[in-house]
Amino acid sequence: MFRHRLAGLPSGRRSKYALLVFWLIVIAAAGPLALKLTEVQDNDTLGALPAGAEHSRAAQRAEAAFPDSRAPLAIAVYVRDGGLTDADRAKVDADRAAFTPYADGGQVPAAVPSEDGQALLLSFPVAGDDERRGTAVTELKDRLTAGAPTGLRTALTGPAAAENDVFDAFGGMDTALLLATAATVALLLLITYRSPVLWLIPLLTAAFANQLASAVVYLLARYAGLAVDFQSQSILTVLVFGVGVDYALLLIARYREELRRHADRHAAMAVALRRSLGAIGASAATVAIGLLCLLAAQLPSTRGLGPVGAIGIVAALLAMTTLLPAVLVLFGRWLFWPFVPRYAPDVAGADVAADHRVWRGIAGLVGRRPRTVWIGTAAALVALSFGIGNLSVGLPGEETFTREVGSITGQRMIAAHYPSGTVAPADILATADRADQVVAAARAVPGVAEVGAPERSPDGRWVRIGAVLADTPDSDAALETVDRLRTAVHAVPGAQALVGGDSAYLLDEERTVDRDNRRVVPLVLAVVFVILTVLLRALVAPLLLLASVVLSYLAALGAAGLILDAMGHAKLFVGIPLQTFLFLVALGVDYTIFLTTRAREEAVLLGHRQGVLHALTVTGGVITSAGVVLAATFGALSVLPLVPSVQSAVIVGVGVLLDTFLVRSLLVPALALEVGRRTWWPSALARPASLAGRRRPAEPVPANS
Repeated sequence: MFRHRLAGLPSGRRSKYALLVFWLIVIAAAGPLALKLTEVQDNDTLGALPAGAEHSRAAQRAEAAFPDSRAPLAIAVYVRDGGLTDADRAKVDADRAAFTPYADGGQVPAAVPSEDGQALLLSFPVAGDDERRGTAVTELKDRLTAGAPTGLRTALTGPAAAENDVFDAFGGMDTALLLATAATVALLLLITYRSPVLWLIPLLTAAFANQLASAVVYLLARYAGLAVDFQSQSILTVLVFGVGVDYALLLIARYREELRRHADRHAAMAVALRRSLGAIGASAATVAIGLLCLLAAQLPSTRGLGPVGAIGIVAALLAMTTLLPAVLVLFGRWLFWPFVPRYAPDVAGADVAADHRVWRGIAGLVGRRPRTVWIGTAAALVALSFGIGNLSVGLPGEETFTREVGSITGQRMIAAHYPSGTVAPADILATADRADQVVAAARAVPGVAEVGAPERSPDGRWVRIGAVLADTPDSDAALETVDRLRTAVHAVPGAQALVGGDSAYLLDEERTVDRDNRRVVPLVLAVVFVILTVLLRALVAPLLLLASVVLSYLAALGAAGLILDAMGHAKLFVGIPLQTFLFLVALGVDYTIFLTTRAREEAVLLGHRQGVLHALTVTGGVITSAGVVLAATFGALSVLPLVPSVQSAVIVGVGVLLDTFLVRSLLVPALALEVGRRTWWPSALARPASLAGRRRPAEPVPANS
């Protein structure tokens, strides 16, 4: 049998050494490649839209027809409350001359004054590639503050400044995230095992798995076109450590049990690994295939996260089912010191019961009042879900960072002294011979404050027209205006008009995410249902588990809504609901997989009721520890200076804890008892003829491999 052979490799007396040598070779090769992962990051995908979106088509046409549009815009803003002075204007003129070498095309247009006489704007595209542009923006910021008259406030904003702020904010954050994740896991493992040595083994194994995953992602990004950005790399680290340590906790707990039943540690590991592989493999398959469902999404940043995350899950699975057991067997029982499990088959059951006093009490409560428990738990989760009302979808650009940055300060200064849409006008691209009709159509649209003069492309075929919106670019009113503007200019015959700009981007992003949600969510649920059906050989149990994780997700959103509202981050980034749904459904079902597979195993021997309660008793501690580790690991995302990262950390962290302490511990076992043997329908376990009373078969001692 494949499972027996696989379990025999890391637990074999000789084969474990071969496996360790193999991993040493793998890590030696993967390490240098993993360090290069940041070199292949393409962070443009973080803000990209599908090629078919109108904003994308407008941007592509603009780049082809207007070469200067390829360079991001920098906007220098000067403000003095009470009115600008002659010294302020002299400063602006001097800066305009100093900015000329940085401008694409070598020209900086004249400053644009505000109607209240308190502000001036200098706007120009910044020349150069990414590296040169970053240096240029830093020098522009220095120039703005140098020699400014007292009382004159300055800031640099626009896409070029925002790009530079992101680069500065994330400087060294990949290392900070890795250290925060590792430190969190180390602390929790130390508390869990209360051993000065054992906690190091799963932590180092997870670190090796992370190296392997990063190396594979690098190679695929470098040679196969796999899209990887800072977001997906960050989540890769969190997934490998969180999920990998979960698998380690499950395996080590089972190994500890078997060490009491077997004098030979090799035999104990063979049995532990063989009995854990089904649950761990199903868990990994659920999460990995669920992540691959993101390939059906259209938003590039969401789609790219799928394969990167799946690679991390596979790496964690391989490391925790091959390297970890080989190391545990190599070092022997002393790793558990000072709580070393001794061989005592006659008292093994009593020792296990002593280890699980708390969970034996919880199992007793569930067993006595299953209906009260599941109704009460479900009611609590439903009550928590009402907190969703505190959340809204649509994160304003100025709220993207967790701290104030220069580009956001500049946007606020502009908004205070210019029409709301000045900093981000809508861009209309149309044929040159229909320019007048397009301008007339745009001016007639409610919500358009001003329409600029058409700018003809160098080849004379196209015109670019700026339309300033009356409302702030990220408001619902501005998005509605863009929709009306598109309808109006599309109606001009022969104009081939397209509308781009920041508001158009937000509108297309919103629609893309809505399509992705409708497509990916049912796909993820279908994948999870199929895997659970195959694993449990039943139909009722998968339906119960699927309903429980969906309820858990809604409760997580509601509870997170209360927390995020208190933190001031209740406006969700548009991609957060889908990403957190995937993580909570795929990862949340992990714990019910661990519980139900053990329950099915025990039901064969003890009967349905006792099997469920015994499974809850013996898995309660380890699964709870795993849930706390995973929640804390995702919490490490909050070290990143982006609000979407904080939102992901809170929603997934809260969701995993709810799933661990309420859904898996109370709701699922209580429902299983309420439904009875029909939980396993249509398998043989659902039939009245009980299989209980069979003795656990003796496990063969692995041969000297």
